Amino acid sequence: MSMRRFLAWVLVLAAVAAPVMADRLKDLSRIKGVRNNQLVGYGLVVGLDGTGDKAPFTNQTFRNMMNQFGITLSEGVNPKLTNVAAVTVSATLPPFAKAGQEIDITVSSIGNADSLRGGTLLMTPLKGADNNVYAMAQGSLVVGGFGAQGQDGSRITVNVPSVGRIPNGATIEREVVSPFSQGDTITFHLLRPDFTTARRVVEAVNARLGPDMAYAHDATSVSVRAPRDPSQRVSFLSIVENIEVDPAEESAKVVINSRTGTIVVGQNVKVSPAAITHGNLTVTIQENPEVVQPNPFADGDTAVQQNTQIAVTEDPARMFQFGPATTLNEIVQAVNQVGAAPGDVMAVLEALKQAGALRAELIVI
Repeated sequence: MSMRRFLAWVLVLAAVAAPVMADRLKDLSRIKGVRNNQLVGYGLVVGLDGTGDKAPFTNQTFRNMMNQFGITLSEGVNPKLTNVAAVTVSATLPPFAKAGQEIDITVSSIGNADSLRGGTLLMTPLKGADNNVYAMAQGSLVVGGFGAQGQDGSRITVNVPSVGRIPNGATIEREVVSPFSQGDTITFHLLRPDFTTARRVVEAVNARLGPDMAYAHDATSVSVRAPRDPSQRVSFLSIVENIEVDPAEESAKVVINSRTGTIVVGQNVKVSPAAITHGNLTVTIQENPEVVQPNPFADGDTAVQQNTQIAVTEDPARMFQFGPATTLNEIVQAVNQVGAAPGDVMAVLEALKQAGALRAELIVI
């Protein structure tokens, strides 16, 4: 079968109705080799209204820039600039970005500049991890923050005035070679590795495109045979990434955030038979200082005597019992009936895990 006839056959099969309540493959995975790349650069922002920094590296950078323009500053001369700030420029280079396209950039002060509002970024090269220049940045900043300071030291700040953005502020100069059009297969990496989901992806693709079109490497990677012609590969991938797959259910997990008191219990969490009681012990300490006066004509001094009262109260603890294979709904109902606080629920869940009654993975973040 020729590749054109094969592609036409795939387009016909793509019209078949997809299963209900499923996720597209493009939402469950990412394509190998199709990724973003981070860029970073160092530059100067000029034109500030006295809100620049006084860092020594800012003056050094300014001197180097002046030398490039043919202006030499004497060693003993300190410019003492207040309208210049040293900044880092960061950007994300999207996949398949071409030379001449523009991307957004973020400009952040690395000195003690008060604000970048009203500043202009001078031409700054943006480099990748391989130290090659991939884009050039320049333009006027958009700063959402605002700050004001009085002569007495009073100050007010809204948002962060030391960070700004330049929409379309960088022009791409170098393209990143993508392995997308190489090889006979396209590999999908699942966002959540799972053997069951990987098997279902293979089954869904083979059911749509034909037998042995897809195969799984492990719980993360699934490869699909694809045409070599770039134009056909793009059309082919458009079909494959829209195939709907019913992902596997997550494993039983209980996630506890001890800092915020947040507890998330997965739907597959179950508890073996167990009886639980949890009481609260309250200790109250009250200080009642008393002034002791000496008797008249007595040789004594007025003193303060501490009168401390300590009371210990324990709230009545109610016991509740979990039956065999208790579900999430029953756990929530039991906890709500007791009226336990988030801290108490954490203690109960940890005790259940130690007793081997909690049939789930307990994750504390």
